[in-house]
Amino acid sequence: MKEKVENLDWNNLGFNYHDLPYSFTAKFFDGQWHAGELTEKSTIELSEAAEVFHYGQEVFEGLKAYRRKDGKINLFRPELNAQRLADSAARLGMEPYPIDAFVESVKTIVKANEQFVPPYESGATLYIRPFMIGTTRVVGVSPATEYTYHVYATPVGAYVNGLIPAPYTVSEYDRAAHAGTGRAKTSGNYASSLIASAQAHQDGYADCLFLDPREHKYIDEFGGANFFGITKEGQFVTPKSASILPSITKRSLLELAERQGLNPVERPIEFSEIDQFAEAGAMGTAAVISPVGSITANGHKHVFYDEKEAGPITTKLYNELIDIQYGDRPAPAGWIQTLE
Repeated sequence: MKEKVENLDWNNLGFNYHDLPYSFTAKFFDGQWHAGELTEKSTIELSEAAEVFHYGQEVFEGLKAYRRKDGKINLFRPELNAQRLADSAARLGMEPYPIDAFVESVKTIVKANEQFVPPYESGATLYIRPFMIGTTRVVGVSPATEYTYHVYATPVGAYVNGLIPAPYTVSEYDRAAHAGTGRAKTSGNYASSLIASAQAHQDGYADCLFLDPREHKYIDEFGGANFFGITKEGQFVTPKSASILPSITKRSLLELAERQGLNPVERPIEFSEIDQFAEAGAMGTAAVISPVGSITANGHKHVFYDEKEAGPITTKLYNELIDIQYGDRPAPAGWIQTLE
């Protein structure tokens, strides 16, 4: 059943799906992408032999629309999501969806569902989920020749509970192979992390941290977000790895950290360095920044700034990024697209 605005409690949305009036869909066949369109259908009908079911050709994105104080709507760097979807598709042998068409589809879906963009004072957002799947009917292993690109949106509250530090643990599993699909935003990477995350939750942790798949020596990323640390000298450090997802939030925070004089660096980080960090956080579109209160590995618990309070540098980075996204402070050139 389609959602109605009057039934929504903007301050208690949770991070859940709501079936909104409009989605967007486009098809690739006969060697080209065809013009997409709005649809009121929130289901997709596929053959039992569709490529996505058997050989996993699927990629997706996640971005948000923010209601400003003046009532207008901001998008945050959507062209970077478009490029990442194209890169993910290419890695899986799929036909990339055009960058300009991606950005336009996001604007179209937001405008069509504009009444569901939460009000500014709620702190909630409209979450947008573009994805692509292979739809060719197959038996043998080969890339699809037909694809569906689809976008839906849903109003959401915070994915994590604001700037409240959370405990994490180190997983014994690998999320992705070193030269595998770790840099692609594809469902298989998340499927492989689910058992590790479920175990972490069962043991009382917010999530788990994955180490590099070759040596289990270097920090890779959390189950649903990238890692950063603030050294005792005040430097912003985040991992560089061939098996982690290139994060748009991470890219943005590296730039903000530079503006704040934090001498940011992206480099391999040995897990043994963990005690050199005074603060740490998980960063991503859904989480924005979630402070890491502690990380436990092999029975040893390392506490960062405080288990109950976010550190000052983490807090400052979070506030600046959020203010930019909601239009409360000037953004670096090209970061914000305001819908007209």
